[in-house]
Amino acid sequence: MVLFIGYDEVLELMSMSECIDVMKDALIRLSNGEVAQYLRTATHLPDGNILGFMPCYSGKSGYFGAKIITVFKTNMGSGYPSHQGMVLLFDAQYGYIKAFLDASAITKIRTAAVSAVATELLSRKDVSTLAILGAGEQARSHLEAMLLVRNFTEVRVWDVNKDYSRLFVQEMKKQYDVNIFEAENAEEAVCNSDVICTVTSSKTPVLEGKWVKPGTHINAVGACSPDARELDSEIILKSKLYVDFVESTINEAGDFLIPKQEGIINNNHILGEIGDLLTDSIAGRSNNIDITIFKALGLAIEDIAAAFYVYQKAKNNNRGKVI
Repeated sequence: MVLFIGYDEVLELMSMSECIDVMKDALIRLSNGEVAQYLRTATHLPDGNILGFMPCYSGKSGYFGAKIITVFKTNMGSGYPSHQGMVLLFDAQYGYIKAFLDASAITKIRTAAVSAVATELLSRKDVSTLAILGAGEQARSHLEAMLLVRNFTEVRVWDVNKDYSRLFVQEMKKQYDVNIFEAENAEEAVCNSDVICTVTSSKTPVLEGKWVKPGTHINAVGACSPDARELDSEIILKSKLYVDFVESTINEAGDFLIPKQEGIINNNHILGEIGDLLTDSIAGRSNNIDITIFKALGLAIEDIAAAFYVYQKAKNNNRGKVI
């Protein structure tokens, strides 16, 4: 028998705060070398769309699986999400498939939870203003996650599509007791902000270094291919850079690779992984003027760890659909 856990049930079974704890454990095990995972395999489809495959074995915890997902940027305005697919969990003893989980829900919550871990570790404690560039699904989950780890009093959002940012403000004001408003442009959104989350689908920079004040922390989440970036070279050069996984960054992250190709940084510009910060293996923020960046690509271990947590909770509460 196989258990299917759909989009709504995934989000019902794992809260953002629970996912943050799950991600901390997963990131520690990854940086400790306990996890077997590989660079994602991307099959390129017509019109720039992608079929992605991300396998992972969790090591001592025993569970393993893979995320199979499509990224269809051409879906904008179609009513279908850009990211769709499944996370497959396998039985560790006999190797059979024991669960399918909606990958969109898993990706939505684990991506923001990892950014929350990085923000908790790298941002100043006295932050008050949050800027979010992009107003899609990840903007919504990132707002929820950021409010769990820091006490923001003001949130500014910008999106190249004004309808998206306007809708975001309307919806989020109903959910959170915080001042949320739409910025006219990206510069206005980030000016004097303490934490910035870039969650766009842009392939060219939406954040310029000259706009960012000292002491800011940045979560760079949207770009996930070697030819795409959300941050310009100036901000990468003058910031302290931390990542989710070094191997992925030096092979897949345009935010890092493009400045490297320009010759202004090298691999040593990466100070380490978030998992290393969690175990105090490396130093994090040491003062209130450094600009810190967390570059996230999204990892198979994050998907599999989140899926395993949801699967266990579903089994314990008789949730999901048996196939």
